[in-house]
Amino acid sequence: MTMTPIHNTFGIEARAKQYFEYCSEDELIAFLPSLRGVPYLHIGGGSNLLFTRDFDGIILHCGIKGIEVMDDCIRVGAGVVWDDFVGWAVEHGWCGVENLSLIPGEVGASAVQNIGAYGSEAKDVIVAVECVDLHDGTRRVFTNAECQYAYRQSIFKGELRGRYAVTYVRYRLSRTFVPRLDYGNIRSSLPTDAVVTPQLVRDTIIGIRRAKLPDPDVQGNAGSFFMNPVVSRDKFAEIQRDYPNMPFYEVENGVKIPAGWMIEQCGWKGKSLGRAGVHDRQALVLVNLGGATGADIVRLSDAVRQSVAERFGIDIRPEVNFI
Repeated sequence: MTMTPIHNTFGIEARAKQYFEYCSEDELIAFLPSLRGVPYLHIGGGSNLLFTRDFDGIILHCGIKGIEVMDDCIRVGAGVVWDDFVGWAVEHGWCGVENLSLIPGEVGASAVQNIGAYGSEAKDVIVAVECVDLHDGTRRVFTNAECQYAYRQSIFKGELRGRYAVTYVRYRLSRTFVPRLDYGNIRSSLPTDAVVTPQLVRDTIIGIRRAKLPDPDVQGNAGSFFMNPVVSRDKFAEIQRDYPNMPFYEVENGVKIPAGWMIEQCGWKGKSLGRAGVHDRQALVLVNLGGATGADIVRLSDAVRQSVAERFGIDIRPEVNFI
């Protein structure tokens, strides 16, 4: 059987036995008998995956499009490109997702990964997630609470991993703009004396991201490779004694320390191991320098994690899913 190339933003050469894209829930449900006894994997835009080998099974992809304004929410097809949705929301006067501009991937992944950036997370605006059970074809709607959201986590990455395909996501946005400007360098990047609008925040964040993050169409990457660790306040105080200028963010259950900063302190920024490297402008991003395999990326990831653990006593965990 001819193997089918799998799209992934890391640019890893990986293939699957079959690729199936569905454009409706009915089409997916009709296809489910083909999955019996066969390994399968549901992917979005391939922006949060690292293939370490070929996939000996079926790759599923949601092609459901459309954005519908309902009485109490905005219902979006899981196959819509995430940043296209953010652009649509800002253009149509809806607020709440502008800080999540230019995050790669699709709407379905926002609900699975609980994507986040610049002080915002998808869980802040998700009302419900519509799914199809890949085991028996039943439809189910998960409330926000049932999704069990946490930092870069959801029930779809844990207890129900691989069980459901997200088909639509419902968001509750607002017509009232409440800017979030105090995370990262948003405020300092805004034009002096400018009237702050959702469009200005979106444009500013896009500019910041493009300045420090590589374009996956030019250099393979999956965006932020590691999650920012949350440590106890005692552990934070211990590290801060040695690094008084360390950046940090107070969160409900401790203190969040930027993983990219720790990686940079360990001397990895701009360095490489073979065909895999740490980006020279953002140490949180691992890149394919050309022809890298999944194993090359894993080897670099392990080396970076070991350095951070030895220096700071913290295990930084990959945000990217290894396949």
